[in-house]
Amino acid sequence: MIRMLDEQEDQIAAALADDLGRSRTEAWLGDISSTRAEAVFALKHLRRWMRRQRQPLPLVQYPGSAWVQYEPLGVVLVIGPWNYPVYLTLSPLVAALAAGNCAVLKPSELAPATSTLLARLVPEYLDSKAVLVVEGDAAVTQELLAQGFDHVLFTGGTEVGRKIMAAAAPTLTPVTLELGGKSPVIVAADADLDVAARRIAWVKCANSGQTCIAPDYVLADDRIRDRLVDKIVAAIEQFERDGDADGRRIVNNRQFTRLASYLAQTRGTIALGGQVTKASLSIKPTVIVDPHPDDAVMQEEIFGPILPVLSYESLDEAIAFVNSRPKPLAGYYFTKSAAVGQRLVDEIPSGGAVINHVAMHCLVPQLPFGGVGASGMGAYHGRWGFEALSHRKSVLRKTFHPDLQLLYPPYSERALQILRKIF
Repeated sequence: MIRMLDEQEDQIAAALADDLGRSRTEAWLGDISSTRAEAVFALKHLRRWMRRQRQPLPLVQYPGSAWVQYEPLGVVLVIGPWNYPVYLTLSPLVAALAAGNCAVLKPSELAPATSTLLARLVPEYLDSKAVLVVEGDAAVTQELLAQGFDHVLFTGGTEVGRKIMAAAAPTLTPVTLELGGKSPVIVAADADLDVAARRIAWVKCANSGQTCIAPDYVLADDRIRDRLVDKIVAAIEQFERDGDADGRRIVNNRQFTRLASYLAQTRGTIALGGQVTKASLSIKPTVIVDPHPDDAVMQEEIFGPILPVLSYESLDEAIAFVNSRPKPLAGYYFTKSAAVGQRLVDEIPSGGAVINHVAMHCLVPQLPFGGVGASGMGAYHGRWGFEALSHRKSVLRKTFHPDLQLLYPPYSERALQILRKIF
């Protein structure tokens, strides 16, 4: 896989440009380097992951020994999404292969150039007896699920995730669901606003905002809200200076229409952007100040280059606002206070959290990546992916002697008294 990514970088970047309008740099950052890093990390650490884990025994079980060993589940189905169609298809494959499984890859039909490329390249670089690529639409996905796999790993939206789980239920196929949600950013009054603005704007604009862990909305302390908005606007203008005049391309007409309706319906003030171009399915990166909490842009996961910014008067208010909504995939907290940062991490349930940055936890293979509640179930990356797609087998080894006769019936009163004490 590493060799494939190295040798075919040009073709991968071209396919991502066809499907998503990605620049070569964004293709490398978002899909190629991240996938390669997962594979390199797994190769480096796999021998240690595979070792038996010795376990202590209670006194009553001596003489004997115990351990946990890992074995493959069997065949894993990986259902990839369209937004990062290489990284979010091949990164789960790293975990599946590291655990010794065979795998079927189902790339997204909404990224057809990348799907076709994977269907061609994977058999050239990986053993076709172990890894198979199956292309097709939702009907093909349902047909695959009906076959009964040993595990399914799906990355996508929450609504489709429910359908995947329902389709896996008849065959009792366990699932890992990497979904999404409205990942909040909370900016405290003591935060470095220049750094916070740049980091929020950078990740929000990446891949046209079509990232499951993108910052979905910002809650800023009301004392610094306006200054933060000005700095986010300035950062976006700087990043987009040499960009497409129409704005950021959206994957298809359905998603474009959805996002355009958010802009048309919002009751907030548009501080930047707001322009849409249907001919090119493009939307200018947009900052909306004080949208109504009931606006569609504040009710649904945005998944586009639109950033609502609201204010709060106290941390209690900000925490209550986030916790009144479904649990997000990630939470991002900007503050110079370690205590404030830890309080936000502790009091806001989320799949993951980052203090003073956005989305970077996804690129740390030592950390499990996954959601909670409606944002997903299960986690992978690094050792966590190896364990998620392995069976942890418990093994107890005993000796033939001693073989205490009091363990066997018929039991005398004396024997029962002894057994009660030792067990």
